[in-house]
Amino acid sequence: MTQSHITLGAINLEARNPADLVAFWAQVTGAEPAAGGDSYYLPPNGPDGFGMFFQPESEPRAKRQVAHWDLTVPWGSRAAEVERLISLGATHKWDVLEEVAHVQWTTLADPEGNLFCIAEHPPLDQQR
Repeated sequence: MTQSHITLGAINLEARNPADLVAFWAQVTGAEPAAGGDSYYLPPNGPDGFGMFFQPESEPRAKRQVAHWDLTVPWGSRAAEVERLISLGATHKWDVLEEVAHVQWTTLADPEGNLFCIAEHPPLDQQR
């Protein structure tokens, strides 16, 4: 098998209000957004970061979100990060804390309802 060099360039989102949504995600990631007409680009915040692109909705939002992203934080910091994101405007949806030995996560929604998870992985010696 050939080794792949594919990386995530950016997550692309349509939004009812791209300016408000990029402002939320800029606070989440710590990156500085750039405007281009009625769209916005949020560059990766560092070499391990990810970019995001926000553009106006082209039609009404689907009733079911078919994909979401998992964001990872260091072990022991998930709860504090979740509280920080809620204070920025995220909505808590649910927690999965004991279902899987190698990961715990909280599912949140951004201000426009896009789901995302904040996950943490316990050190191997702390996994059940």
